[in-house]
Amino acid sequence: MPPCVKVGIGSVAIMSALVPSMLGRTDAEVLAWDTYVVRSPMSAGYHLAGWRRVIEEAFGHPTYYVAVKGQDGTVQGMVPLVLLASRGFGRFLVSLPFVNYGGLIADSQEGRSLLEAFTIDQAKALNADHVELRHQEATNTSWVSSERKVSMRLPLPTSYEQLVKEFPSKLRSQVRRAQKEGMLARVGGRECLDEFYAVFSRCMRDLGTPVYAKGFFAKILEIFPKEARICVVSHGKTPVAAGFLYGFRSALEIPWAASDKRFNKLAPNMLLYGTVLDYACQQGFQVFDFGRSTPDSGTYRFKEQWGAQPKQLHWYYWMKDGRQLPQLNPENPKYALAIHLWQKLPVAVANLLGPHIVKHLP
Repeated sequence: MPPCVKVGIGSVAIMSALVPSMLGRTDAEVLAWDTYVVRSPMSAGYHLAGWRRVIEEAFGHPTYYVAVKGQDGTVQGMVPLVLLASRGFGRFLVSLPFVNYGGLIADSQEGRSLLEAFTIDQAKALNADHVELRHQEATNTSWVSSERKVSMRLPLPTSYEQLVKEFPSKLRSQVRRAQKEGMLARVGGRECLDEFYAVFSRCMRDLGTPVYAKGFFAKILEIFPKEARICVVSHGKTPVAAGFLYGFRSALEIPWAASDKRFNKLAPNMLLYGTVLDYACQQGFQVFDFGRSTPDSGTYRFKEQWGAQPKQLHWYYWMKDGRQLPQLNPENPKYALAIHLWQKLPVAVANLLGPHIVKHLP
């Protein structure tokens, strides 16, 4: 057994065989971090160190990647944290903003407790109002939990043909409808980015939501060229639906998808998801992750019709001075007027202004 060491956490000294520390930038430290991510059954693809580069280089946010290590130097737990700070929305640490998953993972309750204490100390030092950890599983913690969201997941057979047999007849006909209208779908990489962004940015404007800069998606494709793909559905030369894909282990996720509502009657969105599911089966993925939804919402029902089942998500919060949970989401009534006004903007104006706002929203 390695000797215990005395670790100072705030004003409390804890006798522990584990030591928390910030992740450095050397190749060896990054390799050790990613090695742990790959071996931990609790990790998500967003725990990989490459996402630190994505967020820093695309948004410019400070990051604090914390690991706990044993006496032999091996990583035994971690939490990637990103500081978002603005006058309009406050200061807070999130693991991980802009994506569905992240959070704190550790091999033991001891490691988890050390990371939680270290995170609270970091939040206090940065004068953060709260910390948000986006967990996929419930965990033993005293932090406040929110279970407002679920992710919609579909187990995949070995072939798309098998999957199609399980679809309702209406769903199959909607996919065929888009094909009969002459729409074509393809899956690619960086060469599809402009078409994806044209559809995505228009859809975000229509929803009244500020859009990410195109550079955010370009950076993901740069850093994760094998894991990230784009699916585009076109009507002639016009892109009418598109999805951004990210694969990790046995699951393929579509964290961002959009369609042009002007073409809704031609069902391009159905061809988009049919094509993506076909691609997922071809690539050997065992699960398709439709992304997170609010139960019984329109997006929830859309995903449910494909056979996806809800998996409860558990987001945990540390709140400064016992404050109430944050409500930084479009469902908050206080943003209704802003959403309505944003929907009236020309797409070009929304694309110009949106990235400066959305970078501060997790």
